[in-house]
Amino acid sequence: MNPQRMLRQKLEDLQRAGVTQVPRELANLVTGLSQKAASEQPQSPVSSGNRVLAVSSSSKESVAAKSAASPTVVSPVAAAPPIRPERASAMSTANPPPASAATSTPRQFLPSSNGSLPQEFSAAMSGSKRPCSALVRDDRVAGLSRVAAQVAACTRCQELADTRTQTVFGVGNPEATIMYIGEAPGADEDRQGEPFVGRAGQLLDKITEACKLTREEIYICNILRCRPPGNRNPTPDEATNCREYLDAQIELVDPEYIVCWGSVAAHNLLDTKAAIGKMRGKFFDYKGIKVLCTYHPSYLLRSPGAKKDVWADMKFFRADMGVILD
Repeated sequence: MNPQRMLRQKLEDLQRAGVTQVPRELANLVTGLSQKAASEQPQSPVSSGNRVLAVSSSSKESVAAKSAASPTVVSPVAAAPPIRPERASAMSTANPPPASAATSTPRQFLPSSNGSLPQEFSAAMSGSKRPCSALVRDDRVAGLSRVAAQVAACTRCQELADTRTQTVFGVGNPEATIMYIGEAPGADEDRQGEPFVGRAGQLLDKITEACKLTREEIYICNILRCRPPGNRNPTPDEATNCREYLDAQIELVDPEYIVCWGSVAAHNLLDTKAAIGKMRGKFFDYKGIKVLCTYHPSYLLRSPGAKKDVWADMKFFRADMGVILD
């Protein structure tokens, strides 16, 4: 397909998805290429740097939305999973899989009473999410920044709002393949505004390094974004009040894997009451994302004997990604 037809189709797909504010640069580029096409044949695909823009080849096709079914155990896979098409936008312009017959109206992440994340983020991200890596990264950073601003002003949980030093939103790579989810900020996190920076966070960093990963490759957040007084567990109401922020982070980052550290993270994300010990050693499905549940690093500080179990979980997890750990 020629470049102007490709870009025009992308513009139409965004409009059909409910995007009311199409980036001006994209619209201008489509107009300019269309005018140019009237007088000459296109010479090459439109590119951004060394990356070819991968867009839909038909207005009748879009990427099917992830299933929101309840947690389902996924069979272990020893080999590396195939590269998802949307993560290989720089590699090809292959057609996306057919869309489901019914299309739903993109939901907003946050209630309008507190301000809301623009619908264009949810709509644009629900289809082909990486037409160009640079553009997608900009959208994700902007989206996460918007949600972080909402979190900073949030007073849904009055006790937490009155006692916090600051909110602790999330940190890491906005295009991460792996997302870590913990339970809530502690005293160190409340002081520094970053998740997992205390003793438990230092142990988590060591586990991550042993898995041949770096903290910068991962996106890290918690069930709550405010410290509960006395480091108590989040209440159900607090977790519910913060859930929309977590959902926004998951949808914008769109990881392939989530690691739930501890029972609070596992129970709230997957809506289950199963013991964390029985959830270990297997994957659960959350909207098409593989979820691994294991012990929280703070538990390992109190019970060092459980470190071997966490290491077994990490070996299982990384083997599914094609990385064999010693």
